[in-house]
Amino acid sequence: MKKIFTPKQKADVVLAVIRGDQPINQISSIYQVHPTQIQNWKKIVLENLPSLFSGQNNKEHISQEKLIEQLYQQIGQSKVELDWLKKKLQPFNTP
Repeated sequence: MKKIFTPKQKADVVLAVIRGDQPINQISSIYQVHPTQIQNWKKIVLENLPSLFSGQNNKEHISQEKLIEQLYQQIGQSKVELDWLKKKLQPFNTP
């Protein structure tokens, strides 16, 4: 059966490797992860580490906030227009 590791567990394993206190084979034994898998996780971390300091995640968050703000604005505009139309069409809806 394949063991599934959480992102936190993967991070713990990679941090243990990066610290270098123990050899990978020992870390592999402790965490019950194949050494090749540990190397793959380490490679992913090292490749993505610079992006943590680039502010890219922050920019994405800001652009999402702007999108949400625009959508709320459109919803508000649509509600105002709908209310106006309901008011103007009210004389035609009398039975």
